[in-house]
Amino acid sequence: MTELLIKRLNDSDADIPLPGYATAHAAGLDIRVNAAIEIAPGAVFLAPTGIALEIPEGYEGQVRPRSGLAAQHGITCLNSPGTIDADYRGELKIILINHGKETVRFERGMRIAQLIISKYEKVNVVEAGELAESVRAAGGFGHTGTK
Repeated sequence: MTELLIKRLNDSDADIPLPGYATAHAAGLDIRVNAAIEIAPGAVFLAPTGIALEIPEGYEGQVRPRSGLAAQHGITCLNSPGTIDADYRGELKIILINHGKETVRFERGMRIAQLIISKYEKVNVVEAGELAESVRAAGGFGHTGTK
């Protein structure tokens, strides 16, 4: 199993659980806020977590919203999924936005997002004068309809 190293940035956050899986088959690690915060309707907030990560080389962290927060309060991650590169060692902060109609308050230690650790492969970029034909060609942005 791949290891994810996590460093607490503040000794005062020792009571907040480290990111973890809520169930045996959960794909995402729950991420918690380390301060009480409020997000007004339409507001964007950079939520602190008080932790830093050492993601293994060849992997990335993908920050994703929690479905319950989105469905019940209109809270989501603004750049979802947000990528955390393996060489980033600063504090993990989560960009939240409130699409709801009411201010939402999070207590210190509440789960605000989830983190997926995903393997990736680098590619060699090659400039080409032509690209291979495909059935889809340049079709995009809903060209296949909704039904």
